Amino acid sequence: MRPSGRSPDALRAVSIETGFARHAEGSCLIRMGNTEVLCAASVEAKVPPFLRNQGVGWITAEYGMLPRATHTRGDREAARGKQSGRTQEIQRLIGRSLRAVVDRQAMGEMSVTLDCDVINADGGTRCASITGAYVALSLAFRHLVKMNVLKAVPLIGQVAAVSCGIVEGTPVLDLDYAEDSNAEADGNFVMTSDGGIVEIQATAEKTAFNEAQFHALMALARAGTDALFAAQRQVLGD
Repeated sequence: MRPSGRSPDALRAVSIETGFARHAEGSCLIRMGNTEVLCAASVEAKVPPFLRNQGVGWITAEYGMLPRATHTRGDREAARGKQSGRTQEIQRLIGRSLRAVVDRQAMGEMSVTLDCDVINADGGTRCASITGAYVALSLAFRHLVKMNVLKAVPLIGQVAAVSCGIVEGTPVLDLDYAEDSNAEADGNFVMTSDGGIVEIQATAEKTAFNEAQFHALMALARAGTDALFAAQRQVLGD
């Protein structure tokens, strides 16, 4: 029995509340169990210097955890004067994941920054950030269409992410902290709605896992992201 009482193939309860950051072009608060992440999309009419005069847009992300998102207070990275390697790795992952489903030529020369701030962390914060950031980005693009800045929403698919792992020898979906901290292996799976794979991060924490176990994790990830795609479409009215 999992600590949460869920079956091995069950997601935590998922909810996505849009419009949470009222000043952002698009935003949502995503909850996956006790993990809560605020995702806000901000639009700028410019691109980074390396993309100027190329007629393409840019999607990037920033990620952070509030000081009491975890059991003990963590220092604000701004107070330390630098971001941790973990933070940099996660925000780059979020940016790559979103760019995989955007027609950047159709954007023109504009940038969208997705700020993903973890309010409460109970495992899977990077996956929740990606899933929620897609909703915030979609809402921002719809706002730009409404304002006649864009002719059409430049999305070419959906993207979502979910964690899977091997706990006490059993492949399970959507690990919470209690499972993640004791898993024999865990991974993050970023998928697109047309069956594509953006990125898989999988690590053996104790002993190596085999190919059959990996395929079991993949199957769980497929089913989990399919459910997340449905949740995204429902909140967006698609």
